[in-house]
Amino acid sequence: MNRDALHSALSQDSSVSSRAALAELQAGANFEVFLNESASARQLWAIWSWRREVMLDTGVTPRPGLAEAVVRLQAAGTARVYVATVTGPQRRFKIFLSEDLTQCVACW
Repeated sequence: MNRDALHSALSQDSSVSSRAALAELQAGANFEVFLNESASARQLWAIWSWRREVMLDTGVTPRPGLAEAVVRLQAAGTARVYVATVTGPQRRFKIFLSEDLTQCVACW
């Protein structure tokens, strides 16, 4: 996957986190797509919803967008997703892409 394909997937998504990740990508941030690893959105939902709850229970404020991403992972059900990261000077984004890599399923 190249920068243009990731740009396209992020630009189709209207979430605040996706727009922020897209801005970082456009500003030249590094990115990586882990094509050798995929998981079902349901598995990732279970992991990240639990982590979010632990954060809240221990007084840690989750990063912006995590709550929305957890809801979107749950809505994606058993769909296979790939993980990507966009790393800028100030923030790092975790992006979950559809199996065909054309859509952003969730981002924070």
